[in-house]
Amino acid sequence: MTELLQRILPTVQKPARYTGGEFNEIKKDLATVRVRLAFCFPDTYEIGMSNVGMRILYGVMNQVDGVWCERVFTPWADMESAMRAHGLPLWALESQDPIRMFDMIAFSIGYEMSYSNILNMLRLAGIPLLASQRPGLKNMVFAGGVCTFNPEPLADFIDFFILGEGEEVNREVLILYDQAKAQGWSKDAFLHAAAKIPGVYVPSFYRHTYHADGTLAAIVPLEGAPETVTKRIVEHMDTAYWPTKMIVPSTEIVHDRANLEVFRGCIRGCRFCQAGFSCRPVRRKSPEVLYRQAVETLENSGNNEITLSSLSTSDYRGLKELTDALIPYCDENHISLSVPSLRADNFSRELMDKLQTVRRSGLTFAPEAGTQRLRDVINKNLTEDEILTTCANAFSGGWSSVKLYFMLGLPTETDEDVLGIAELVYKVIQVWKTHGVNKKRGLRIHVATAYFVPKPHTPFQWEKQIPPEEYLRRCRLLKSHFYSRSIEYDYHAPDLSRLEAVFARGDRRLCAVIRHAVESGARLDGWDEFFRYDLWLDAFRACGIDPEFYTTRGYGEDEILPWDTIDVGVRKRFLLQERHKAYAGQVTPDCRQGCAGCGANGLLKEAQCDG
Repeated sequence: MTELLQRILPTVQKPARYTGGEFNEIKKDLATVRVRLAFCFPDTYEIGMSNVGMRILYGVMNQVDGVWCERVFTPWADMESAMRAHGLPLWALESQDPIRMFDMIAFSIGYEMSYSNILNMLRLAGIPLLASQRPGLKNMVFAGGVCTFNPEPLADFIDFFILGEGEEVNREVLILYDQAKAQGWSKDAFLHAAAKIPGVYVPSFYRHTYHADGTLAAIVPLEGAPETVTKRIVEHMDTAYWPTKMIVPSTEIVHDRANLEVFRGCIRGCRFCQAGFSCRPVRRKSPEVLYRQAVETLENSGNNEITLSSLSTSDYRGLKELTDALIPYCDENHISLSVPSLRADNFSRELMDKLQTVRRSGLTFAPEAGTQRLRDVINKNLTEDEILTTCANAFSGGWSSVKLYFMLGLPTETDEDVLGIAELVYKVIQVWKTHGVNKKRGLRIHVATAYFVPKPHTPFQWEKQIPPEEYLRRCRLLKSHFYSRSIEYDYHAPDLSRLEAVFARGDRRLCAVIRHAVESGARLDGWDEFFRYDLWLDAFRACGIDPEFYTTRGYGEDEILPWDTIDVGVRKRFLLQERHKAYAGQVTPDCRQGCAGCGANGLLKEAQCDG
């Protein structure tokens, strides 16, 4: 640690964010290191250290011979101000070296509103923002994560993207870079070789042209680049790397516990959900492997809580077998076991009664829509009877609080659907009056509504986003029909979700907007205290871009989409079919009731989808 940093740390909040030195961090002898990689998470330490994907890839990349992967997080505003005042460049935690000294700089991107942090981190590091301004192999910038399924808003800044799950493809890229550095390749030669690795997308190898109305006219592959790049997946989960020796954070983080990933993918087909389609096919771990990984993780970390994680944990086939094995171990060692991501149609009170960690004060479910008609439109495959039966089981078991999450602005939504939320909530109250056993505490229902954001690679990727003023009108309409003191209602402000939609479905012309906003002071946009909508509106005006082109306009079914170069395994014609079924009010059963033919099975060479 430098003397300058030692002087600065006492002046900022949570100095442990910036020091490294945690238990189980990986340090290497530089004499044995040929490739140095700065693994950047474009948010704060507390968020990044809670990210399971970052923990996995940190371990995977450090297993590659000659590679040292170190962590970098977005500094909080007070630290950033001190860094700028004292000329202190952004550094990596393990070595405390400035990341501009590193060979490669990788970003894990899971949220569109972290784009400003990516550019700001490069600026704090003293690294040129534009890929075209970084001519050699030094400071090669690449990125992965769910947001890279539409990489175009960052195309000017990132040298190449890794699509899908990175355990295998990251190794291949690092081995190639090691070879390129040793043999003195040019940057262009490395990128051409990298583009031949399945799952690697090099944006500079594609030319985008536009019609006079602003829609895409063509995406032209250059220099032998493939027309589409298909995401990578890990086929066999039981043999995949898992970080049982995870870093123990030196300060409190958002999810301060051990995690256990039980499966990947989702058997459901909620038509608004990007993860549900882009993470297909379903692949699970066996209960035996999960039990071993849980015990090793807990013993290596000292955590007193472990969580089973997936997109829908209660859909895991081996859940009973796994929890039957884990609960005695957790009881004996005074460890809390929690099972989030429950669905109202397979809630098990028997299981929840066994778990120490579930307090009787609250449960969370996401009906998403208030009427059966609209739940069928979005293919939620959840009935009102299932919701109310689940609540009855919970209330009779001693729970006295429930959180219910909905969306406003879903395709075909009417005021009747909005008021259907209020009607459903009042039915839940009546269920509690009949079945609740904890009457002294009283009932609390927390209702939250989010502003629908159409996402790429979903059946709703073509949809319009309703205008912000219309979203607020629907929020007020719903609120006006909540009369009970038992109800607490929160709704998201529309500005952030509007920008999220712009970047989710944006094209390369947004690169200039993001750069302008960052140079004007945009950063930490996911945090209410720092988000400044006015900076972004100024940036759109300065760059001559209308944000409504990407939001309320909607996209034509025959229109070339910015992300058409990216193949997530789910066929576009299947997404169109699902969109048409949505407007017809037709549901598609989940994968376990029969394969719907989405195409994701084609990504599997040996195994079968475990849906």
